[in-house]
Amino acid sequence: MNRQHISSGSRFETEIGYSRAVVAGDWVLVSGTTGFDYATMAISDDVREQADQCFKNIAAALAQAGASLDDVVRVNYILPHTADFEACWPVLRQYLGQARPAATMVSAGLLDARMKIEIEVTALRRQVAV
Repeated sequence: MNRQHISSGSRFETEIGYSRAVVAGDWVLVSGTTGFDYATMAISDDVREQADQCFKNIAAALAQAGASLDDVVRVNYILPHTADFEACWPVLRQYLGQARPAATMVSAGLLDARMKIEIEVTALRRQVAV
């Protein structure tokens, strides 16, 4: 099975040694993605804005892999502060309300104290009828 590596251009990928996403067959596995705007390396202080940026970053990686947020079958949310999760629900519903993937939320520390949410997804590219 061929593997394709997708990069967002984030310095973290090079410094740590990973890909934003890996495509293996019809599966697209997107690494934990935070709310950094990779073009500017800026990050909002607001957890909802960070969640929104996470999904923009994830959508860009999925698009490079020939998939979309509607193809997401599994999502993992990681937040340092459990109490912040409910504030993100409208954003999560906006981006994944159509796909309605299996989901897990974990409370854990993140690499940078500015990060308030990290989102990891797995997508299964749909076969297009010919």
